Amino acid sequence: MPQLRPGPRRARPVLQPRRDRPARSPRRTTAATAVGVGALVLVLAACGSQLDPATVARVNGTTAGAPGAAAAGGTDGTTTTGGGTTTGGGTTTSGGTGTTSGGTTSSGGGSTTGGGSTQGTGANAATGQTKAGSCDGFKNGPGITDKTITIGNSSDISGPVPGLFEQSQEAVKAYVAYFNATSDICGRKLALKAYDSRTDASADQQNYTSACDQTFAMVGSMSAFDSGGASAAQSCGLPDLRTAAVTADRDNCTTCFGAQSTVAHEFENAVPDYVKKNYPDAAAHAAMLYINAGAAAENGKLQAEAMGKRGMHFDYVQGIDISEFNYAPYVQQMKDKGVKYVQMIASTDQFVRLAQAMQQQGFKPDVFMLDPTAYTRAYVENGGDAAEGTTLFVNFTPFEEASSNKEEELYLSWLQQVKPGAEPGFFGLFAWSSARLFVERATALGGKLSRASLISDISKVDNWTANGLHSPQHVGPKHTGDCWRFIKLQHGKWVPVGGTKYLCDGVTTVG
Repeated sequence: MPQLRPGPRRARPVLQPRRDRPARSPRRTTAATAVGVGALVLVLAACGSQLDPATVARVNGTTAGAPGAAAAGGTDGTTTTGGGTTTGGGTTTSGGTGTTSGGTTSSGGGSTTGGGSTQGTGANAATGQTKAGSCDGFKNGPGITDKTITIGNSSDISGPVPGLFEQSQEAVKAYVAYFNATSDICGRKLALKAYDSRTDASADQQNYTSACDQTFAMVGSMSAFDSGGASAAQSCGLPDLRTAAVTADRDNCTTCFGAQSTVAHEFENAVPDYVKKNYPDAAAHAAMLYINAGAAAENGKLQAEAMGKRGMHFDYVQGIDISEFNYAPYVQQMKDKGVKYVQMIASTDQFVRLAQAMQQQGFKPDVFMLDPTAYTRAYVENGGDAAEGTTLFVNFTPFEEASSNKEEELYLSWLQQVKPGAEPGFFGLFAWSSARLFVERATALGGKLSRASLISDISKVDNWTANGLHSPQHVGPKHTGDCWRFIKLQHGKWVPVGGTKYLCDGVTTVG
């Protein structure tokens, strides 16, 4: 990682600062969780307080636009209303009604399926099949005026890895553009104030302190060091509907929720159950490798423990130093031990390094399993032939199947309108989901909408799928979603294995 020292030796960059690459997935710093969020925090947490403040930009707030305004972005603090621009520090988009597609809405523990459309024709305009609440008694307040409801997004844009979670912010911008072109909430359009958390806990704290006064709610935020803003959000009662929570502090925040729900020390049973059913011999001779830094060191051991409780047997559980580039000794150890199942918690670059080392030594396990962190263009391109046959466990509809998922088509389409050429990603998808959830619950509350009522309402949301965009998430209860499916890299393309339905087998608690 550029200019970061996890110890006395300088660490080679393990996350490439490329903006055309989806961000790696940080796993919770306190335990093993259901998603591939180890790759980021494991590296960044190793650096922790050693981040040089001089290498990151000032925290700033800008606003994202919608149709009729420039698709927001940038850091110049311009304000756009309709087609005009003034200086001020936010984008407010007005005007426009239209038609919103129907689909499947999951909230409050259930789901309803619908088709057709709902017309956005005034103060009660709804989205999807959400029933709009009466607007009687609607009151303005923090972030709400007669014309707009301002939401915020604080994500890692600058820092050691530029653009780390930019896709989360872009996805919310895309949803704001989509919503403002098709609907409103009691006559009000959305405005998005974009903050840069700079891959730094103190920046996250500063952003949320500012957001308490500047926004009604925060939506789709994503930061590798999200503990900083947790107390600020809770102290002012700020609803914080995130892409996902990363740290225990954020998860413990009572006003904070993740569209991708996770909780410490829970690991989904779907992964070991899939392996045992389809590769019983491999399940009995498994290996877990992890980068020996930050959260990964804990998660690697905890995940092996959880899968062991579920019936797998690990012959080899081994950490690898960040500064280690020669993976041949680890591959030789797996060969000597007769390992047939290999899983790794790391970043894309390290996944590629291991895949290449296995190929070079003629070691081909029955299963090479990775989490959604590897669902990137970079892994496919850089891994080449060595990456062939890799299996991923995922909890969302792969982009290769977007034509069968109307909500995913919406995300992909509006992302391109906001930022042509942008690559969609795992975190962008869940950021879109968080924006969808915010709008649906705010619309349902209508005139009862307030920060307190929104928090209370979201705390009851369970089995949230964002119109089938991803597997059911336990947003309100804050439990790791247990439904996952599997895809495999064949001839350079990800294809489903074991069917396209999710396997839902509960979770195992460890640690």
